[in-house]
Amino acid sequence: MPEPSHVGGLIGPVLATLAESGDHGLDRWISQVRQLRGCACPVRLTGGTTRVDAATGELLGSYSTSREPDSELLVRCKNRRESRCPSCSAEYRADTYQLIKAGVAGGSKGVPASVAVHPRVFATFTAPSFGAVHRGPAKDGKTRVCHPRRSGPSCTRYHRADDPLIGQALDPAEYDYTHHVLWQAHAGELWRRFTVYLRHHLAAAAGLTRTEFNQRVRVSYAKVAEFQARGAVHFHAVIRLDGHTKDTGSWPLPPVWASLDMLTAAIASAARAVRVEATVSGHTYALVWGRQLDVRPIAEFGPDRSISDTAVAGYIAKYATKAAEATGTLDRRILDIEQAGLDAEHIRPHTARLINMCWRLGNVNVFPHLEDLKLRKWAHMLGFRGHFSTKSHRYSTTLGALHQARADFAAGHPWDPDTHTPTAPPPDGSVLVLSDWRYLGQGLTPGELALTSLITGTPKPKGDTP
Repeated sequence: MPEPSHVGGLIGPVLATLAESGDHGLDRWISQVRQLRGCACPVRLTGGTTRVDAATGELLGSYSTSREPDSELLVRCKNRRESRCPSCSAEYRADTYQLIKAGVAGGSKGVPASVAVHPRVFATFTAPSFGAVHRGPAKDGKTRVCHPRRSGPSCTRYHRADDPLIGQALDPAEYDYTHHVLWQAHAGELWRRFTVYLRHHLAAAAGLTRTEFNQRVRVSYAKVAEFQARGAVHFHAVIRLDGHTKDTGSWPLPPVWASLDMLTAAIASAARAVRVEATVSGHTYALVWGRQLDVRPIAEFGPDRSISDTAVAGYIAKYATKAAEATGTLDRRILDIEQAGLDAEHIRPHTARLINMCWRLGNVNVFPHLEDLKLRKWAHMLGFRGHFSTKSHRYSTTLGALHQARADFAAGHPWDPDTHTPTAPPPDGSVLVLSDWRYLGQGLTPGELALTSLITGTPKPKGDTP
C-alpha cells in the first residue's frame, strides 16, 4: 500500500477527474474497481452493448460507457502470469486445476468417474546437464554440501532454500550456454516427438502395428512446464491410457493388456529415443531429455503416502501461472538488449548470460538458420518458446470450455448498469446481444493504484504497471 505521505499527492488528481464525471462518478468508479476483484492490470474499453428480443425485435436494454467515469469500462486482464496479475492468474490456475483433476479423477466436466481406474502415471521430464550449478537442499528438505569435488569447480557450502546462488553456474566459463539455449528452444519439439514415440513404443510392446494399436488404445495427457533455478524448463505430465472409440462423449477402459507397467516402461524407452539436432558454428548439438526421468503410478506418488487426485491436479496447476520469473529474469519481452536492464539487482548473472546468449544466437545476419527459433523474441524466457500448458484432445475438458461456461453464466445473468446487480436470466436463445467495443489501453495510473489499494485493502502490485 502506498506510504501515507504520498497518498494525497497520488489520489488528488484522480478524485478531481472523477468529480468532473458527475455526482456519482466516484461511486461508479469504486464499483468498477470492486468488480475487478483485485486485477492489477485491467483493460480499458469504450463502447457498449444492446440487448434485443430475438423474436420481436423489442429493445430490452442497453449499456454504454458514456455513463462511466472518463467514458470507459475497466475489465479484468485475464493474464495467466502471477508476476503480472496475481488475481487473474489465480482464476487461470483454478481453471487448470479443474481441467487436470477432471482427467485424473473424472466425475466432473463431462468426464466419467471410470477414468480413475485407467492406467495413469505422473511423469517429470528434465533437461540434461549443461554444466555444474550450485545445489540447494535435497528433496527431503535437508541441506547438503553443494559440490565437494576434488577436481574441477567445487563449493563446500550448505545452501538454504532461499539462497540466490542456487542454480547459478559454478564456473560460467565452463558452462555450455549455447547448448542450454538451443535445448530450451527445442523443448517443445522434444515433447511433441515424445508423444509420437510413446505410441510407437506402446504398439511395439503390445506386438501390434501402429495402426492396430491406435484402433484399440488412445493415449491422453496433460502437461505443464516449470522453470528450474538453473533456468531450464522441465515438464510435469499426467499420462493416461484409454480405450479407443469414435464416440466423443465416452472414455472406455483400455484393453487389459494395456497395463500400467507397459505404460511406465514405454515412457522410459520413448524418452530415451527422442533426439533433435541443432548446429551452431560447425558444431552439432544432440538435444535429448535429461537422465532424471521420474515416472510414478499416481496411486504411489509421494513419500510414504498415496497421492490423491486433488494433490496431482494441484501440484501441476500451480505451475500454469509461473514463467521464468523464479530464475530472476524479466517478465516482458526485450526490445533492446542495451535497455533491458540486465545489470539490475534482481537479474541473476547466470540468467543474464542466458539472455545475452539468446540475443547473440538470435542475430539472423550471423545465424540465419536459427531464424525460426525467434530467440530474441523469447530471450526473456531464456529461449523457451513452447506453451506452458498443453493437453491431448481427449484428456478432459478444455480451458476454452471453462472460460465459455463462465461467459455464458455472465451472459445469462446480465448486470443492471445503474444498480450493478444481476438481473433475472432470460430464456435460452430469446435475447440477441449486440456489442461494439474499442480498446483504449491497459493498466492503472499510480494515483488509481493508490486509490484502488485504499478501496480494496490490497497492496500495490510489485513492478511497473503498463
